[in-house]
Amino acid sequence: MKTNFDYLLDKTEYKDFAQQAVEAERSIMISPATCAILSRRALELAVRFVFSYDADLTLPYRDNVSSLIHERTFREIIEPRLFPMLKYTIHLGNVAVHTNSNIKRDEAIISLRDLFEFCDWIEYSYSREYEEHFFDESLLPTGEGTEKREKAEELRSLYTQLSSKDRKLEQILKENEELRKQMAEERKQNTKLREYHVDSISEAETRKKYIDVQLQEAGWIIGRNCTVEEQVMGMPNATGVGYVDYVLWGKDNIPLAVVEAKKASVDSMTGSHQAKLYADCLQNKYGVRPLIFTTNGFEIFYTNDFCGYPQREVSGFFTQEELQLEIDRRKLRKPLDNIEISDMITNRPYQKEAVTAVCDAITKKHRKMLIVQATGSGKTRVSISIVDVLRRHNYVKNILFLADRTALVKQAKNSYSNLLRDLTCCNLLDTKDDPESSRMIFSTYPTMMNAIDEKKNKFGDRLFSPGYFDLIICDEVHRSIYRKYQEIFEYFDAMLLGMTATPKDEIDKNTYGVFDLERRVPTFAYELDKAVEEGYLVNYSTLEYKTKIMEEGIHYDELSDEEKAEFEQTFDDDEMIDEDISSSAINTWLFNTDTIDTVLKELMEKGLKIEGGDKLGKTIIFAKNSLHAKVIVKRFHTLFPEFGGEFIKQIDYSIKYCESLIDDFSTKEKMPQIAVSVDMLDTGIDIPEILNLVFFKKVRSYAKFWQMIGRGTRLCPNLFGEGLDKERFLIFDFCNNFEYFRVNKNGSETGVQETLSEKIYNTKVQIVRELQNPKYSAEETYMEYRTDLVDSLHHEVIELDDNSFRVKRHRRYVETYRDLYKWKNLETVEISEIKEHIAPLIRPQKEDEIIRRFDYLMYSIDLGLLQSKSVQTPIRIVVTTAEQLSKKYSIDQVKAQKETIEQVQMTDFWENVSILEVDRVRNTLRDLLQYLDKGYRKPYYTNFKDTILEAEEGAPISIESEFQNYRKKVEFYLKEHQDKISVHKLRNNKKLSEIDLKELERILWQELGSREDYKKEYGETPIGCLVRRIVGVERGAVNKAFSEFLSEEKLNINQIRFVKLIVDYIVVNGNIDDNKILMEEPFRSVGSITTLFKEDMQTAKRIMGIVSEIKRNSEEIA
Repeated sequence: MKTNFDYLLDKTEYKDFAQQAVEAERSIMISPATCAILSRRALELAVRFVFSYDADLTLPYRDNVSSLIHERTFREIIEPRLFPMLKYTIHLGNVAVHTNSNIKRDEAIISLRDLFEFCDWIEYSYSREYEEHFFDESLLPTGEGTEKREKAEELRSLYTQLSSKDRKLEQILKENEELRKQMAEERKQNTKLREYHVDSISEAETRKKYIDVQLQEAGWIIGRNCTVEEQVMGMPNATGVGYVDYVLWGKDNIPLAVVEAKKASVDSMTGSHQAKLYADCLQNKYGVRPLIFTTNGFEIFYTNDFCGYPQREVSGFFTQEELQLEIDRRKLRKPLDNIEISDMITNRPYQKEAVTAVCDAITKKHRKMLIVQATGSGKTRVSISIVDVLRRHNYVKNILFLADRTALVKQAKNSYSNLLRDLTCCNLLDTKDDPESSRMIFSTYPTMMNAIDEKKNKFGDRLFSPGYFDLIICDEVHRSIYRKYQEIFEYFDAMLLGMTATPKDEIDKNTYGVFDLERRVPTFAYELDKAVEEGYLVNYSTLEYKTKIMEEGIHYDELSDEEKAEFEQTFDDDEMIDEDISSSAINTWLFNTDTIDTVLKELMEKGLKIEGGDKLGKTIIFAKNSLHAKVIVKRFHTLFPEFGGEFIKQIDYSIKYCESLIDDFSTKEKMPQIAVSVDMLDTGIDIPEILNLVFFKKVRSYAKFWQMIGRGTRLCPNLFGEGLDKERFLIFDFCNNFEYFRVNKNGSETGVQETLSEKIYNTKVQIVRELQNPKYSAEETYMEYRTDLVDSLHHEVIELDDNSFRVKRHRRYVETYRDLYKWKNLETVEISEIKEHIAPLIRPQKEDEIIRRFDYLMYSIDLGLLQSKSVQTPIRIVVTTAEQLSKKYSIDQVKAQKETIEQVQMTDFWENVSILEVDRVRNTLRDLLQYLDKGYRKPYYTNFKDTILEAEEGAPISIESEFQNYRKKVEFYLKEHQDKISVHKLRNNKKLSEIDLKELERILWQELGSREDYKKEYGETPIGCLVRRIVGVERGAVNKAFSEFLSEEKLNINQIRFVKLIVDYIVVNGNIDDNKILMEEPFRSVGSITTLFKEDMQTAKRIMGIVSEIKRNSEEIA
């Protein structure tokens, strides 16, 4: 009987696994389970063969097949898409052996196919002669046994019998030492000369499906300005002839670019050298070096080697006009060595230095630059100077300016238009402006996201192509902005200039990573302390207050009898309010008159004044919300009627014509004198006359905090009279902001959050994965539920708009997960791909947000149950929702579901609830949520006595030098010298020698400071432990230490999760100094070690023994 693996039998070197593969295919006649076990066994032998005969592979701690395929050196040499195939074959074999699950024929066939692909890769890599083979399913035998179910004991016996005679790989490696070196060299040579395909899409089909379409989108017409299979002479082969896949031509019939196409399954960078040779041939013929593209239809890489730029990925092909401009710039560009900076734009030395620093970075081939400048020091003017210089030197033509607020976009456009009169500007938010006839576009981030797809040129094509902009300028860039809108920066192939007022030492390290910069080393920095020192900005002082109600809230028992009566009268009808109201309610929905009066009185008494002390200087009060702002204005009019109705104004988005109010506030001679702002004046306004800022709301974003402080830093000559300039401003802080940021230098920014659509999608994907567990896959009802989930997830991928630039950016993954087969078995790789490339593209369902939030809540309970995590918090919310619905039985639709509503409120329902029951509840209740009262919180106005608990003058938050104290010097040194042998040893879980320890003592006790400094900062902490604490441990070293516990064969899923959390903790923190940490999050969510290992405490002791050993390695001398 012929099989797909017969070709292997003719090659003696494959005898170890060839016969087993043949038997695996034939055994499908016996049963799918037998086939799965023999396929796994054949794969195991094939993997062992590769390790036995390839010197580039390193043997892991254990030589079982799971450890072998996860070994780094193995994964580096195999085709990446083979890895999930290998995992599937192993997984199915394990299911057949260790569970009572029924293995289906189609599952066994997939296992055989995956085995076949790996065998084909082995032949491609190691055979002297290679012919590509294709799996023929028609060869598989059929018969009565194809659905037979074997007894579990028989299968386990078969598995044990097969593996009992295996020799230790370590011994085989020693015997084959010379042969392994030879085979490794043969593999390297073979992979250079041969091609290996996992899929069957031909090169022609690839071009047609992906590459031709992308070229057409960029305006290239095949047969006219784009030719296919263009013959070139001068190739380094026997005939000297070569054929370029595509040549893109200019209007003068000079080649502008070559495109080398590879199959969809081939890394698009593979053809880079070949494309370079084609470019050489065309350059020799036409005298102009073309630009170079290489692509596999999914990824496109672009090389401008004439100008010395390294290869980079781009999101699409460039248009004929864009390529021609790049070719022409070779002659038009002027060097940026001796630049002239216009004094009309930037006349301060530090501003000129910033412009020069950016030009120097561009000269050195940098394409991303970051400027750190204190608010008020002229960031926008610096960016205008940069644009001016780059335009005059022919580096840029089209520029994009992005900001996160409409007012900032408008303000920036006005500044550019006033200072660069010849520059045509367009505000995308203004429908009167024409973007196609403009050289500089100004936009908010969301508007630009939409404009990429929606804006068309006069021919009806996409206006903003990938090569449209030469420079993108981002105002107040930080990681949350970049992560949320990174599609913009990845879509456009433009230089990127970021600007921020956040001090350079406090910028998140990921923001530096965005700009490919070393941490704390921006392209240019000019911060507040330096600007104050040089007289370009003014500093501030603070008055910091704590009031009883703002700190502690309102407590009925502490009120006077009169106030208790007011409390009862005010809140008696509201069941949601008890006798204790937390401080978080203050100024959110509860507005206390005496608290607001206290703030206003302090401001009017102590605020900085002008006109000989008779008039309060310009002041911004930062309020929490519109209701808060409104009551502040009302109380001011009550307290200080003598100032009239124009002295104080509310300025926020709820006020009509608020822009004219801002203009009046910005004018020295006009009222209002006090602006009560909700977000609108936090950033972007430039009013030199501001003397007082009142923080009447909490701020937790460090970037925003510095922006708000920056409202007062501008110089203002003669503000207090002739020759009496503004020298400082005053900040009133009633919400502990300065206290918070003195301790939390980076604030509590968590970066961009997943959208609700992403959360729902990702949670459903994880549920699908968890349902692959044999515990559920054996039950038909759970499999039906999984199928329904997969169908809905798959359908959403099918529905994605192929014309969207965001979908095109992720086309490879969209195409992959449009294949329903890809959803059969989701592993870590697939989960990660879906989370990164699919979920962000999913469009929100056209349903009320409250329903979608309820869906997410219920899916979260499902996932928590599947992962054995605590779900008490979301369950409480469901119970509360049911209680609220039970009050709506007067509505027929709600009453009809009374049984479920009452059931959900019972504790015993949740004790043994299944995910299928949870989903039934979800489907039952979700449509009833429309009958609930909307989450409007009625505002309350009270007048309880408030008192100032503390009031003190504070100093400005210092922007410390990185080397200002010993602790920082030590941390900086160790992080910068991780390759130093002693540090390297500790990072790799190795003990120090005496010499290593002496060297570290010398550095820490002499070079960086004294032994006393060390004791003062770190007490008796051993030096090795300290180093570990700062630099952590290499993940590979920790994985090696715990390798025997990271296999699915050794531990169950929750035990493995627990061990992985230990690994994660040690990687970051160096050691587990106190085992109590294992009782805290995130360990607690998985379960305590005594609970998880109650049936096997011996294993738990061994795990903790390794934890202790790792710590000893940082304390003891070798």
